[in-house]
Amino acid sequence: MTYDRNAVPALGPGLRLLPWETDTGRPCFLDADGGQGALSRLADEIEEDQLRDGADVLEGARAVLHDGKAGEYALRNALRAVTQCLGNVLRVADSRGARLPQPDRDRPQLSTGARG
Repeated sequence: MTYDRNAVPALGPGLRLLPWETDTGRPCFLDADGGQGALSRLADEIEEDQLRDGADVLEGARAVLHDGKAGEYALRNALRAVTQCLGNVLRVADSRGARLPQPDRDRPQLSTGARG
């Protein structure tokens, strides 16, 4: 599975980008059910698995990079795994980010307290 965030149409209100694709490689969307339906729960579980896998792959890739004797095959495999996981993590981030409430443009924003 690959993820090209430029190929995914802008999510309309109430749509969730799912963490899988169709058998032809197209993105899948769910008409939001408030996150309470079985499909939403399954998507949540798969996203958590993908994030956990990403952390594991990152640890393995770091080990390969720190191994001065790692050959081209090991580096290519590590890079392949990292790119797959990065695509999954971007998909999760885009899906979750699109579901965040949008700030009210008419209300003043809270200050972070940092002044320069």
